[in-house]
Amino acid sequence: MPFLSLPADPAALVPRLETPDLLLRGPQVSDLPEFTALHNDPVFYRFLGNKPQTEEEVWRRMLGQLGHWAMFGYGAWSIEEKATGRYIGSVGFFDFQRDLTPSLKDTLEAGWTIAPRLHGRGYATQALQAALAWIEPRFPAARLTCIIDPDNAASLNVARKFGFHEFARTTYHNEPIVLLERARVSLDK
Repeated sequence: MPFLSLPADPAALVPRLETPDLLLRGPQVSDLPEFTALHNDPVFYRFLGNKPQTEEEVWRRMLGQLGHWAMFGYGAWSIEEKATGRYIGSVGFFDFQRDLTPSLKDTLEAGWTIAPRLHGRGYATQALQAALAWIEPRFPAARLTCIIDPDNAASLNVARKFGFHEFARTTYHNEPIVLLERARVSLDK
């Protein structure tokens, strides 16, 4: 007898979003090889802790992404390139309970990653735009934040494009990090 009753397709917890080039969907077991390969590419992980991850660590990351959806009603989407049908990264919102000062607790922490071979195509912009369009009407009072390595100019540019601005610099796991928050546009005029 199972302890939990899960839907036949756990990824069904995740709403499907589309952009001109991308499908944002729930994580699938079939993503594991591509996801693991990305986390073993030094160009990919250099701004994400600067160390590779084992298949076990990547698997736990995938389970955590799906777990956010089950626990909070938000989380990360796997990004699939429509032209190839391949997993190419992720985008979403998290509650990691990070041990940071200043704290990001009680915020929706945005995050996005794209396979390095596809950088410069606007995929991060498409994915984040779709994710923000989904999250903001559902959590209108939430403070949106993100953390980015200070040397990750591309991600900092994507963040700024969507109104994220720096509010602090600190260290996380003994590495420098920039904390950003998204300016909210008031609907009252």
